[in-house]
Amino acid sequence: MAAAAAAAADDDELRRRAALREAFGDSSDSDSDEPVVGASPPRSRGASREQWRWESISGVKGLWLCAAFLSADEQSRLLTAIRREGWFTDAHNQAMRFGDLPSWAVELSAVIHEAICVGDVNASCGVELKNEDEDACPLPSDLLWRKPLFDQLIANRYKPGEGICAHVDLMRFDDGIAIVSLESPCVMHFSRAEQEVVVCDTLESGHAESTKIPVYLNPGSLVLMSGDARYLWKHEINRKPGGQQWGGRELEQQIRTSITLRKLLASPN
Repeated sequence: MAAAAAAAADDDELRRRAALREAFGDSSDSDSDEPVVGASPPRSRGASREQWRWESISGVKGLWLCAAFLSADEQSRLLTAIRREGWFTDAHNQAMRFGDLPSWAVELSAVIHEAICVGDVNASCGVELKNEDEDACPLPSDLLWRKPLFDQLIANRYKPGEGICAHVDLMRFDDGIAIVSLESPCVMHFSRAEQEVVVCDTLESGHAESTKIPVYLNPGSLVLMSGDARYLWKHEINRKPGGQQWGGRELEQQIRTSITLRKLLASPN
C-alpha cells in the first residue's frame, strides 16, 4: 500500500512538472518555487526579455504596472495551458476557481512573487527603495509573504467590443489583486469610488464622466492593486467603439484574455 501511494505521488509530481514546463518552459535552476530576494530573474522565466521593471501609476496610490512581466514565449505557453482547460466556449467566456488552483496558476503566482521581490522599481518609478517604505514596493510585505499569495482565479476571454464596467472588487476578497493581460492590448481606466456617475453607458447617455486615470495594458503586462487602488478606486475597460484611445489613436481590438488572481478572506469564526 505504501509503495502504491508513493508511486501515485510520483505520478502526480511528474504531471505537475509537465504542466509547469508547458506553461513556463524548462527550469535550469532549483526546483524550489521560493524566490531569492536580490537575485536576477532565472533564465527559465525569460532570460531574453528585459528585467522586470515596475512603474507606480501617478495619482493612484497602491497601483503598480509591470509592462514586461511575461515574454512573448511565456504568453504563448500560458495561453496554451489556459486553452487546454477547456473553459471557454461560445456560451461561456469566464471561469472561476477557488482553493486549489491549476498548477500553471500556482506557478504564475510564484513568478509574480519573484517579480515583486527582484524587479527594478528605481528605473521607472524614480523612487528610492527602502525596507521601511511600503509605498516603494509593488505589494506591502504583509501581503507579499502570506501563504498562499492567491487562492482564487478568474479567467476571462473578451471579444472585440466587450469590456468590464467600473467596479471595486467584492469585499469578500483580501487586499492585493493581480491582473495579467494577454493577446489584445487595452486601456483600463481608474476613477474614485465615491464618484457616482454612469460609466457603462457613457457614450450613449452623454453623462459627464468623472476624472479618470488611464493605464495602458499591453499583452504580457501585470497590474497590482493594493491599499487605496484596491478599495478606493474603481477600474473599468470600455471597449465599445471609440472607447479605446491611446497616444491619439484608437486601438485595434482583438480577442483579449485576462487572468485575475485574488485571495479570499478567512471565514469568521
